[in-house]
Amino acid sequence: MSDRQILVLDDAAAVHVRAAEEITHFAGEAICTHAEFNLCLAGGSTPAATYELLATRFLLSVDWKEVQFYWGDERCVPPTDTASNFGMANRTMLQKLGLRPEQIHRMRGEDPPTQAADQYQDELRRCFSIEEGDFPRFDLVLLGLGANAHIASLFPGHPALHERERLALAVTVEAEQPHRITLTAPVINHAARVMFMVTGVEKAAAVKSVLEGPRDPDRYPAQMVAPEDGEILWLMDKAAASLLANSR
Repeated sequence: MSDRQILVLDDAAAVHVRAAEEITHFAGEAICTHAEFNLCLAGGSTPAATYELLATRFLLSVDWKEVQFYWGDERCVPPTDTASNFGMANRTMLQKLGLRPEQIHRMRGEDPPTQAADQYQDELRRCFSIEEGDFPRFDLVLLGLGANAHIASLFPGHPALHERERLALAVTVEAEQPHRITLTAPVINHAARVMFMVTGVEKAAAVKSVLEGPRDPDRYPAQMVAPEDGEILWLMDKAAASLLANSR
């Protein structure tokens, strides 16, 4: 049974700062415990400000040489494309941290999608020293929330929601960049911690549906997030939480 905590902060800026603080704390804990912090990054626009904070205000708060970076999903575009999740993280954070190339495990959005998903699955098995049928255990998975309640690139009604064996999939979704690569739900649910970052009134209906609505993961994929042996932290601003009956 996963442990869930919900924190409602004043505004988006407060969410970004608190997220950077939490990541810093989790990194120190993981590095102290097993000498490495395996971090799965979220894409989209929401985490960009947090990534910038990690590379500036919190730069000296993390032993970055002990952090391994992964991605929850990627758009099938080159890394230099403005829509690339890797590109966003690289511009805002990674290129400022003095990392070794082997610390960055990106999904290759420029390759044929099925090939890229297979390569990422192989990369995860290699990096986590796991066999077929096993799942990697990230120390922290960062997630955003789509206005339609999607997570990573697991969209409502998509067959990928029911995948139970693969680690990564190529998917085609109803979005501006339809061709994508995504981690599967079992990978997310094998993490030690999952942290949602949600801001803006346009996400309020999705937040209410996921947290207080009837259970319907096919319609609200974020309801699938329930780490088998881990924690969930929701960070949201007052606008995103505005429709919750039990916001606090």
